[in-house]
Order: sequence, then structure tokens, then C-alpha cells
Amino acid sequence: MSRIGNRVLSIPEGVTCTIADNTITVKGPKGELSYTFDSSMTVVVDEGKLNVTRENETKRVKSLHGTTNALIANMLTGVSKGFQKGLEAVGVGYKFSVAGNKVTVNAGYSHPIEMTAPEGVSIEAVSNTEITVSGIDKQKVSEFAANIRKIRKPEPYKGKGIRYKGEYVRRKEGKKAAK
Repeated sequence: MSRIGNRVLSIPEGVTCTIADNTITVKGPKGELSYTFDSSMTVVVDEGKLNVTRENETKRVKSLHGTTNALIANMLTGVSKGFQKGLEAVGVGYKFSVAGNKVTVNAGYSHPIEMTAPEGVSIEAVSNTEITVSGIDKQKVSEFAANIRKIRKPEPYKGKGIRYKGEYVRRKEGKKAAK
């Protein structure tokens, strides 16, 4: 039984869904996304509701049922509200510099690291130690934010590094001096 796959999705105001063959295209005020789903799934749109059904009970099809429903739900949210991830740099000299679609990260290395945002993802500087990554595609936004965080993950002793906004870093106690 797939609770995620069986949920009925409500289509937000101002969003249109069109289905052609095995491709669903979602258009909204923020943009347009499309996804090609498996042929064993059936997507039905009627009166502002969207439902995903599966044709049989094999393990592969059952696992794709919830995944397809979740991906379509993310598309509906993305084109209507969008997604964003906040990142903050903690540490002496750790900072972000944003210029257009490029972010330069100073994270304690001998050189700054420059990263270019993929198409459809925008970067906004809140301060020199905080940035917000936003866009309509949840996968692209999350992956780009994770790649920035991967430059210098937060360490447990001093808490220095790049972390998500609101992320809790479990701290460890350092070595004790000998008596």
C-alpha cells in the first residue's frame, strides 16, 4: 500500500497541467517543468485534482508509484511557490561573494572557490556569510546547495564550515590536557 502514491494532489491556482503520451507538463507563474513518467503509471487530471494510479502490483511498479506522485507534487509546488535553501558560512574568514549566477566561496583554503549556478537556479546574497539558493526545480536547487556545502562541511569540534540555515551541528568535546 502506497500512501504517497495514492494521495490526490490539488492543482494550485494559476497552474495548468497537460499530459501527452507519458509526459506531464506543468506551467505556472514561476515557469514550466516537464517530467516523463513510466508507462505503467496513469496520471489523470480532472477539476483541479491530479491522481496517479498504477496498472499492476509488481515491486518495481509499486516503488515507482510513490516516486512519480512525489515528483509531480514537487513540480506543482515549484511552479507556484518555488524552492529555496539557505546556506551560512561559520568561521573566521569564511564568506560568500555573489556576482550574477556565480558564487565565490572563501572557506579557509589558499584560494577562493568559484561555482556557477545551473540554469534555472538563482543565488541571492543575504549578507557576506549567508546566501539563498532558489529556483523552481527542487532537485537542481538542493543539489547546487549541497555542492556548495560540500566545499567545507561543518566540523564537530569548533563548528566551522558551511551549513544549511537552521542546521544543528552536534558538537564534540576536545581532548583533555594531561594532569
